[in-house]
Amino acid sequence: MKRFFHALTAPLLASALVAGSLPLPIGNARAQESVAPRVAQVPRTPDQVVECELLIVGGGLAGTATAYESLLMGHTVCMTELTDWVGGQISSQGTTALDESREQRRQLFYSRGYKELRDRVERKYGKLNPGNCWVSATCFMPADANAILMEMLAEAEREGGGELKWFPNTVVKDLSLNADGTHIDEVVAIRHSPAPGTAPLNTNFLSEIIEDAYTYDDSARLAKEIIQFVPAGIELEGNETAAPSRVDWFVVEATETGELIVLADVPYELGLDPKSPLNPSSPVVERDPYCTQGFTYTFAMERTAEPQTYEVPEFYSIYQPYYSWERERDSLKTAQDHFDFVFTYRRLWNASPRAEGNIAGVARPGVGDISMQNWTWGNDYRPGTNLDNLILTEDQLAASGQLEPGGWLGGLRADTLRKGEENAIGYFYWLTTGTTDSQIPDTYKEPEPYNIYMQGLDSPMGTAHGLSKYPYIREARRIIGRPAYGYEQGFMISEIDFSWNDFASDFYRQNLDEQTYTSLRRYLAGLDTVSTFDPDADPNTFPIRARSRLYPDTVGIAQYAIDFHPCMAEYPAERPGNIERPGVRQAHGQAYPAQIPLRAMIPQRVDNMLVASKSIAASYSAAAAYRVHSFEWSVGAAAAHTIDFSLRNGVLPYEMVDNLPSREPLLDQLRAELDASGNPTKFPNTSIFNEDWGNWRPW
Repeated sequence: MKRFFHALTAPLLASALVAGSLPLPIGNARAQESVAPRVAQVPRTPDQVVECELLIVGGGLAGTATAYESLLMGHTVCMTELTDWVGGQISSQGTTALDESREQRRQLFYSRGYKELRDRVERKYGKLNPGNCWVSATCFMPADANAILMEMLAEAEREGGGELKWFPNTVVKDLSLNADGTHIDEVVAIRHSPAPGTAPLNTNFLSEIIEDAYTYDDSARLAKEIIQFVPAGIELEGNETAAPSRVDWFVVEATETGELIVLADVPYELGLDPKSPLNPSSPVVERDPYCTQGFTYTFAMERTAEPQTYEVPEFYSIYQPYYSWERERDSLKTAQDHFDFVFTYRRLWNASPRAEGNIAGVARPGVGDISMQNWTWGNDYRPGTNLDNLILTEDQLAASGQLEPGGWLGGLRADTLRKGEENAIGYFYWLTTGTTDSQIPDTYKEPEPYNIYMQGLDSPMGTAHGLSKYPYIREARRIIGRPAYGYEQGFMISEIDFSWNDFASDFYRQNLDEQTYTSLRRYLAGLDTVSTFDPDADPNTFPIRARSRLYPDTVGIAQYAIDFHPCMAEYPAERPGNIERPGVRQAHGQAYPAQIPLRAMIPQRVDNMLVASKSIAASYSAAAAYRVHSFEWSVGAAAAHTIDFSLRNGVLPYEMVDNLPSREPLLDQLRAELDASGNPTKFPNTSIFNEDWGNWRPW
């Protein structure tokens, strides 16, 4: 059968029939050749040598989920985090308004740890939505998110017999690869603390200290401790580690921007993908690495009984031309309506719920209510050129010396972080004092002075300046998975794999060449793919499947809309009259429930590293959905169980998927263990034979 289809329709079709769709080579992956050994450059003897079975770099939701499941399975887990809070999106980044799809929430179909998190929020407050926000079923305070997650980790440690070695205020600086570049042998990190006589951490803006945090030497602001992470059980000889005879530890990439991807020198992509049959909505024909999704410094504001006075920020005039309510809405009749709509959007605390009056289906703001701000035409900062992009490209990193041993400084443009901070502070001033609107012409915006900006180390964001400890990051560097059957250029999740769009509109017929359009429609034909190879067939008549692509190696689940906060078209982002990059929102919209394939978590070349964050192998459009809270937890749980299975069975992750689409018995065992543990690998009643997925709308 396989040989017949190979001859009939080319090699891609056989795997299409296994999974019910058709993959396509994507990207420009570098060959999977070995690299020269890399040895970490450390200027002095490390202050600590720490042994781990798993080293998790990044304490966001994905890293926390990896640690939680690994502790339950009895492992020794090391976890580093640039800030002093675990939880990422729901703590240090301040977005404690859970982004969830409607039907997934109705069925409570989540990983067990994510359900436990939601249950603990409800137990703490006596309700699931103490903020009475309207964007989510769960809005609450960031500091409480950190506390709840730390409790969960401590209980998992006791229950499973594992050990958590927690390293807050710690960044990874360098790593060593073995002789053929296939294994990470050690990782070197820097933990910082306040220099003697200086203010506590979380006093400075991140932009002021981030590069300092990545340097070995003590500074006037930060004292440094060098930590060397090595596999557990390796005999130490002085300050050297004996090379392991087998893989007895794993390193997990769970940073917000994909830092380990750069340090380990594995192929990755960044920014907009070229238009192709798999990503047909892309507005570019050549990759644009500078246009990534906007990032956001969140902040909290409290409603007051008395009007407040405000000092105008010295930089306000620079960013004022950007701010807007975004668009007119039929339901909002007055200026007060606009303000209340935005305030309650992500309200984290509803001090005195009232029955009278509502906006967007929830009570209007009352005295003592606390709102977190995360607004596209507000504190989103959306650079998109080579002059101001936040996540530096490989060429930019090379030019700045960050690719040299010991040269890593985090891979971000500190000046763009600074501008994002200023933009966020300016947005609060606009909310309370501003009278202009960049997107609604000839509109007079009413000031709203009954609010205070919350700052101080005991404020909701836990910082003296009031901004989140780290910006909310929507897009990271994304690995290109290993070449595989049907993915000769490297595995990648793509837009058409789960988009609700049927791609039958005039836009695609008019903007794609004939071959690309035909290929697009062919890949959407599902079980009827064979019929589309009739040379006389009209692609406009090809059937279109009403479901997602299903993966034989699914190890987790994800559902959210393809949701964009596009970069701006010109430099600087805040330039008066600037617009969003045209065409980026073309892929924006509904999406079917999706799966997390193991192949998307396995980088090229390095065998003992897994990706458990937004850096999985996904295109720009796909990553716009694979970035929210429940996805991060599911991919973290999948990483933990994959590592546990690998260590117990002496098998590397890639060995469980390297013969797909042929059956992989070890993969079947791993998936069975995940499902049995309460970490589902697929949504209920979703198969290639079921085309009735209409109830699974994310919004």
